[in-house]
Amino acid sequence: MSANSFDARSTLQVGDESYEIFRLDKVEGSARLPYSLKVLLENLLRTEDGANITADHIRALGGWDSRAQPSQEIQFTPARVIMQDFTGVPCVVDLATMREAVKELGGDPAKINPLAPAELVIDHSVIADKFGTANAFQQNVELEYGRNKERYQFLRWGQTAFDEFKVVPPGTGIVHQVNIEHLARTVMTRNGQAYPDTLVGTDSHTTMVNGLGVLGWGVGGIEAEAAMLGQPVSMLIPRVVGFKLTGELKPGTTATDLVLTITEMLRKHGVVGKFVEFYGEGVAATSLANRATIGNMSPEFGSTAAIFPIDDETLNYLKLTGRSEQQVALVEAYAKEQGLWLDPAAEPDFSEKLELDLSTVVPSIAGPKRPQDRIVLAEAAQQFTHDVRNYVSEADLDEAGKESFPASDAPAVSNGTPSKPTQVVAADGSVFEIDHGAVTVAAITSCTNTSNPYVMVAAALVAKKAVEKGLSRKPWVKTTLAPGSKVVTDYFDKANLTPYLDKLGFNLVGYGCTTCIGNSGPLDEEISKAINENDLAVTSVLSGNRNFEGRINPDVKMNYLASPPLVVAYAIAGSMKVDITTEALGTDQDGNPVYLKDIWPSEAEVNDVVANAIGEDMFSKSYEDVFAGDAQWQALPIPTGDTFEWDPQSTYVRKPPYFEGMTMETSPVSDVQGARVLAKLGDSVTTDHISPAGAIKADTPAGQYLTEHGVERRDFNSYGSRRGNHEVMIRGTFANIRLRNQIAPGTEGGFTRDFTQEGGPVSFIYDASQNYQAAGIPLVILAGKEYGSGSSRDWAAKGTALLGVKAVIAESYERIHRSNLIGMGVLPLQFPEGASAQSLGLTGEETFDITGVTALNDGGIPETVKVKAGDVEFDAKVRIDTPGEADYYRNGGIMQYVLRSLIRK
Repeated sequence: MSANSFDARSTLQVGDESYEIFRLDKVEGSARLPYSLKVLLENLLRTEDGANITADHIRALGGWDSRAQPSQEIQFTPARVIMQDFTGVPCVVDLATMREAVKELGGDPAKINPLAPAELVIDHSVIADKFGTANAFQQNVELEYGRNKERYQFLRWGQTAFDEFKVVPPGTGIVHQVNIEHLARTVMTRNGQAYPDTLVGTDSHTTMVNGLGVLGWGVGGIEAEAAMLGQPVSMLIPRVVGFKLTGELKPGTTATDLVLTITEMLRKHGVVGKFVEFYGEGVAATSLANRATIGNMSPEFGSTAAIFPIDDETLNYLKLTGRSEQQVALVEAYAKEQGLWLDPAAEPDFSEKLELDLSTVVPSIAGPKRPQDRIVLAEAAQQFTHDVRNYVSEADLDEAGKESFPASDAPAVSNGTPSKPTQVVAADGSVFEIDHGAVTVAAITSCTNTSNPYVMVAAALVAKKAVEKGLSRKPWVKTTLAPGSKVVTDYFDKANLTPYLDKLGFNLVGYGCTTCIGNSGPLDEEISKAINENDLAVTSVLSGNRNFEGRINPDVKMNYLASPPLVVAYAIAGSMKVDITTEALGTDQDGNPVYLKDIWPSEAEVNDVVANAIGEDMFSKSYEDVFAGDAQWQALPIPTGDTFEWDPQSTYVRKPPYFEGMTMETSPVSDVQGARVLAKLGDSVTTDHISPAGAIKADTPAGQYLTEHGVERRDFNSYGSRRGNHEVMIRGTFANIRLRNQIAPGTEGGFTRDFTQEGGPVSFIYDASQNYQAAGIPLVILAGKEYGSGSSRDWAAKGTALLGVKAVIAESYERIHRSNLIGMGVLPLQFPEGASAQSLGLTGEETFDITGVTALNDGGIPETVKVKAGDVEFDAKVRIDTPGEADYYRNGGIMQYVLRSLIRK
């Protein structure tokens, strides 16, 4: 029950239903707040308990100073938690382990139970092994169940063992698309109350739901577990960036072009740790699908959330997707009553402002390794000739003519492009030639775009027009279609567009993330062999949100994000060297050149298909029994009991060591003495670099572990699918094939130098870690800017902690990973402003002492600590940002903190 200090408790009547609400207008200053802060304010009013959430916190939010730097801590209580299976499995593993730990400490295991609705969608496990055939989907589903039976049985156990925990089975859709199409409430109802739907999710693209006016963002699995167990999220009241939209998109541009433009703008502006909120006349002209696409890419901007207020467009989408009349009426009535309804003319109080005229957006792609690196489509081929030089051998550069095209110059001439034509004899006997730049993967994939019917229909119409002109994909291109829900294939079928996609090889491969998460599956053996034997810099083009190095496919060095219709076009062109805006994609039946403009659909054509092929009945049918699953799911045997029966032979699900030796009393935190550097890393090291999700190579520590446990190479599966086994994941930490550890120069992958051995020989990072831990030597990581950007991957922090790393010193952090490090008891430190490992002359061979950490034992947070590395000394900023985070660190991690709190209740 709320303390209700502001007398905000009231009643809202909607039709025959009456709801308790907490009125925002009872708090002075609330009317001027941005939409997102109004949602936070309601959250505090409703959960005010006089201890963790007080009247002073509410007054601080009502009196928010938009110009000030964040300093006021608040406790945000999300209404629900959403998970995908890669991060959800370790969540349930941890909850199962916590139940046992509670029992061992004399508590009640039943206290480990979600207190808020928790929903998990299995979407990250399907791999596009089979493609380009009518039965590819069924074959991939069979392989998925074969590989993941242990994990799926475990999740089915969780569904029965924990209250308020539901699982959307495999083959249904992608978590974020299922969220906006079905799970999101926009306004939540529970125990007679109505309040804004809010959430945290174990995937950074949880922000897709921001397009529906739902405030939520991605957190690590360890934070999500705490939220599920009733622990509020500790945060500082953020700065809010107002992003004004004006005008309308021009014909020929897509939501993907828009979001890549916004990503570039906001990444340049700097929005890490901030909320972004869209306002202005252009918002009303932005479809809900486009809003969701923009919200989805919030992690690529670096912002915590990227939200749109509620308006008629929100209501229309809720109706279309089968929400009840009462729910739609409640959303409208509640939003208007609480001042959460969009006023296109309003200018709320924002900390910073940006503006974009939608009519200035032009067709774009992004690459070759970061989503914020936007390239105007008309300049893409030219830019490729410049970028490819970073991915080819010296010999290839020599042949291209270094003098004719210095790497520092803008691309200007094509004769300086490295080239190594390589003949391939395919399995069917056909012969073709590939070169640097060959598009070997063309994937319509990812929640970002497959949830948007406008770009999906555009892709299908491009396919239709291409087939009618006699065009086909190039034989070296692996083409896949992986929608985010069954609704997509329903409207393709209804519009009779499926045959054209199939004809170009874009057959359905699964309902899941596939290529975007790194589950692109293998290339044809002959193509893979040609690429690797000749060290070709081949490319992928995908309609996803992430194109980091080593993520998409181990054979592919350069990755480009593009809209679904452009993915189809590049599959036909077959190479990034082709300027698809001016050069012919191929020839028609009469030998005439066919250009992109000849097969690009008009806006009217796309809108006509969307209007006639998509209806409410499709959504109602797809989601009528969404948690039941197919016969395969229902046939899985379910273990019973409140605590899980661990299988000691399992290579998928194992009991982790987090609570071994834990007592009810905390131990004082200590300084770090005599530490060595495990890895010295550069800028933009992502959680993909730290904890890969893709394929497991046989000659790595993780591959060796699986082999020793009797797992055949073909059954290794991916790192992501094995996140329930800490033994695999520790060995996979810092094992990305593209990781460059500067203390082991000349290597690429999970290597370091082991200074427990004479001379510090090069070693696997895992092996060195084991030696350091056996010798009692703590470890540190040195890093550059934007450390831990990318997915909200809790194993990037868990693996770091289990390798024996006590502190990370970076130039700057992405929000989620910094928080996750604290949640695992790892101290995040920051170099002094303007300083770096390089500027301080650190080689990574030094021994480190970090002193002043013990000041945390006094209850406060020291601003800096002393770091002595060899002869170098400096003050490192302590990036424990809130008192709540300090409590987690003092307890050895967030899970230990929550466990002790629950037992004491």
